[in-house]
Amino acid sequence: MKIAEVRIHESLLPKLDKDWKFALAASGVSEGWVVGIHDDEGRVGYGYASTMAHYGASHFGVKGALDRLTKNLVGRDPRCVATIMDELDHVMVGNNQAKSGIDCALHDLQGKRLGVPVCELFGGPSTREFATLRILPIKSPADMAKNARMLANKGVKHFKIKIHGHVEEDVARVKAVRAEVGPDLHLTVDANQSYNVKDAIRALNKMADYNIDLAEQPVPANDLIGLKAVTRAVPITVEADEAAYSLDQVMILVRERIVDAISLKISKLGGLRKTYAAAQICEAGGVRYRMGAHSGPMLLAAHGMQLAAALPNIYYASELTEFDGLAEDHWEGLRLDNGVLHLTDAPGCGVSPKAGSPMTKSK
Repeated sequence: MKIAEVRIHESLLPKLDKDWKFALAASGVSEGWVVGIHDDEGRVGYGYASTMAHYGASHFGVKGALDRLTKNLVGRDPRCVATIMDELDHVMVGNNQAKSGIDCALHDLQGKRLGVPVCELFGGPSTREFATLRILPIKSPADMAKNARMLANKGVKHFKIKIHGHVEEDVARVKAVRAEVGPDLHLTVDANQSYNVKDAIRALNKMADYNIDLAEQPVPANDLIGLKAVTRAVPITVEADEAAYSLDQVMILVRERIVDAISLKISKLGGLRKTYAAAQICEAGGVRYRMGAHSGPMLLAAHGMQLAAALPNIYYASELTEFDGLAEDHWEGLRLDNGVLHLTDAPGCGVSPKAGSPMTKSK
């Protein structure tokens, strides 16, 4: 069994909300690249390499990394996932978004070869249903409350309120959403590094009155001392996201008890294998973890869901359904009912390209 060909397809998918915005950027389009690894027996494994500019992964920067990393894969045995990915780490430092696309494509191909879901490659499923946590992009408090109501009407019970570092405005957003959805639904906030330490502490202590379950990355990723200070000073669970951009960083965050929890993303950590390893580090150190925002097509969510299924100690709702906010998607195969995403038993990651999508066309 050999790799016969690697194809890279651009993925530009419009969002339903053209004014989608968070603290670091605004974009009405989900951007990335699809990696298709073809074997010599006619199977194809797919992975998604996210464009994540706020992690230093520009759109064409990811494409350049993919071109460099995949150029010597033809002729290799795709079953040797660990060996291939280790060699790619020596070829190029970092570029985890590109490596994640390759890692996921190899696992998808392996699952299809064996006729099993990817989660069985990591010990099998412990969970088959996943509660939705949906993002509320930055808007006025009234508009964010309106968006929360629309999602709640679709069965969503967990919300992430994007905030941007202005204490009173952000508290007003939280207040408005809580008033709209009532006391029983779950709220989280995500500042995407936009606060300084003192303002973060002030804002989160005010937001605690509205029963916030967790606060994601309140201060800059490189301010670990400040992040630890916020964690110690507020009653809300503090979670690292941008600060947990590699296995080394996850180790530091856990060893130094800088945060209460860590948001794991296969794109930022370099694929399924490393994200699984990060979860084991968290467990060993007594720090909670969950699957963070897998923003992009259903393909990315499918890989995230397969790994989440094999992790029995995820402590909170994961973000695996942002594909539902796309105006169009090139993938199908996942079932989302009344705010619950269901694990599929289809081989590989469980999704396939729709007819007429770029992946189904001849080269």
